[in-house]
Amino acid sequence: MEKYESHQVRILRPASLIYRTLADFSNFTPILHDKVEDWQADADSCSFKVKGFTARLRIVEREENKLIKVTGDEGSPFHFFFWLQLHPVEQMDTRMRLVLHIELNMMMKMMIGGKIREALDQIADKIAESFNNAPM
Repeated sequence: MEKYESHQVRILRPASLIYRTLADFSNFTPILHDKVEDWQADADSCSFKVKGFTARLRIVEREENKLIKVTGDEGSPFHFFFWLQLHPVEQMDTRMRLVLHIELNMMMKMMIGGKIREALDQIADKIAESFNNAPM
C-alpha cells in the first residue's frame, strides 16, 4: 500500500470545531449537493456520482479532535484509507495534514502517483482556506 501525505496547513480555529464539521458527511450537503450528481449523506457515509461513476465513502474511525479515517465502500475501484489528522497547537491554531494509503498497480502508480500528493496539498489548502475565511 502506497502512502501519500499533504503538507501541513494551519487553520486558525479550534480543533473541536474543525473536527465536528469534518467528522459528519451530512455537513457537506450544502457545499456539494449541486457540485456532484446524486449526493446523499448521513453522519457516517456518503455517495455521489462523478462523470457517471458512483463513489461511496464511509468513516471507519474517529478520534475526537485528532483523527477522521475514511475508506471506500461497496465497489470502490481502489482499496484505500484517507486520514485527516488534526494537531491542536493553541486554542485558535490547529495544524492539519491529509494522508492517503492506497493500493495501486504499477501502471496506475506511474500514471497518477505523482499527482496524488499535489491533489492532497490542494485539498488541504482549500479546507484551511474555507475555515480561515469563514466568519467567526
